[in-house]
Amino acid sequence: MSYSFSLDDVAFLRSRHGEKALQTVSGLELSASSMIADVPEVRSRYAPHDAALIETVRCRRRAAVKLRAADDLLVNDDALQQATASAVAADRTAEIAGRFPGAVVHDVTCSIGAELRELVRSNGIAGVIGSDLDVVRLAMARHNVPAATLLNADALTPTSTADVVLADPARRSDAGRVFRLDQLTPPLLELMTTYSGRVLIVKCAPGLDHMMLRNRFGFDGEVQITSLDGGVREACLWSGPGVEPGRRATVLRTRGGVVTRFEITDRESDDVDAGDVGEWIVDPDGAIVRAGLVRHYAHRFGLWQLDPQIAYLTGDYVPAGARGFRVVEQTGVTEKALRKALTAHDCGPLEILVRGLDVDPDRLRKKLKLKGSQPMSVVLTRIGRKGAAFVCEPGVRF
Repeated sequence: MSYSFSLDDVAFLRSRHGEKALQTVSGLELSASSMIADVPEVRSRYAPHDAALIETVRCRRRAAVKLRAADDLLVNDDALQQATASAVAADRTAEIAGRFPGAVVHDVTCSIGAELRELVRSNGIAGVIGSDLDVVRLAMARHNVPAATLLNADALTPTSTADVVLADPARRSDAGRVFRLDQLTPPLLELMTTYSGRVLIVKCAPGLDHMMLRNRFGFDGEVQITSLDGGVREACLWSGPGVEPGRRATVLRTRGGVVTRFEITDRESDDVDAGDVGEWIVDPDGAIVRAGLVRHYAHRFGLWQLDPQIAYLTGDYVPAGARGFRVVEQTGVTEKALRKALTAHDCGPLEILVRGLDVDPDRLRKKLKLKGSQPMSVVLTRIGRKGAAFVCEPGVRF
């Protein structure tokens, strides 16, 4: 269980003495094996703020892979888990500035200010407001984003006339992660009702059933599914004046510190056929799959489907940024057929991909008992009502 910060802790960490203490504590290992020695040392010098110092340093280290300039942040574990990755927040900031130039943006669930930090960097945004009910996180935000206007306020009580309202309802409670829309904090539907008629951007869990939201609750905005470096990060709901209904997938990848961006929408054609396997099997990015845009992606790049209901694509090349598997042979899906085919190719390390079949990859890998030396991949899927297996070379990211 993570440490619960107090306002006194935050005030100490923001003081000159606290800054020096953080520098000292950051020089400690603070690993599982060193904590027995590290904790008494920190406590002897900095009690009663020793736990806050240790938690801050450890969270900063974990935040380094997610948030830029993390070594100066005030952050706790819960806030870090919910914080939007800097690359995703920066992409959204650029889009807000492009779609609503000169806007004032109000993040009504700003927490420690991870998203605010990207907003204040934009020259295309005229003003940035942040508000939150949690006074401790708000105090951290004052340190993290001194350029923003910050308020202690309930997201369901409008406190500004900002042009764009941004919200990230909490998806955790004391009992753990929540999944129902009415269990979010604040509840999603209440949030959308409160800001009806205004530009509202709501960040949600990537597994959000956006079709249910549209069909059952009448959501008439745009659903954006975003992935970063292969992992689907969020479903973002855009609504209000100037927002057209639809779906889109945004695929972000970082290489050498540079973020590349690919996007596809449901306004493109989805006219594709199903056919025999080509030279490659293409596994579309998770954002494309969750946005329901596999066929649109296939049409854009001249690919086709193995089965109209399955998200695997095939073709004679792999689009840039996608992961492809060069097909070696097709075989049956029984253990006997797979073992025979894979053994013939001297397979040892094996990656197993499954769609459309009830197969546990880890369990199957153990049962195959492959003893070869060549790494390979096998794609298990369904074509019509029949299972199919494709033995492939190891997957390659293009």
